[in-house]
Amino acid sequence: QVQLVESGGGLVQAGGSLRLSCTASGRTSTYANMAWFRQAPGKGREFVAVITWNSGSTYYADSVKARFTISRDNAKNTVYLQMNSLKPEDTAVYYCAAGRTWSPDNKMYDYWGQGTQVTVSS
Repeated sequence: QVQLVESGGGLVQAGGSLRLSCTASGRTSTYANMAWFRQAPGKGREFVAVITWNSGSTYYADSVKARFTISRDNAKNTVYLQMNSLKPEDTAVYYCAAGRTWSPDNKMYDYWGQGTQVTVSS
């Protein structure tokens, strides 16, 4: 079992920044990859970024590349999502997820956090 707890969401104006955190507990060594997804009202869950615990390799969705940065602190079992130059279309509930497979497919992730709301006003 892995437990994931997100924090850091909120309301920000367009062009602003937020940093999300996701702290993992439990059998985290079993899951090599941590990802962020987001879901806007009326839309499906969309891949944002993924990172591996060991090497720190990263991969981003085109829509956030060069604006968002995913990172990890292995000592704290925490993954971060630094979001800069935010746009109204980034408004969504953001979820972190743990999975064994490096993938942008949400079906490949076994554990999910409760989500944190990010709202970007124009």
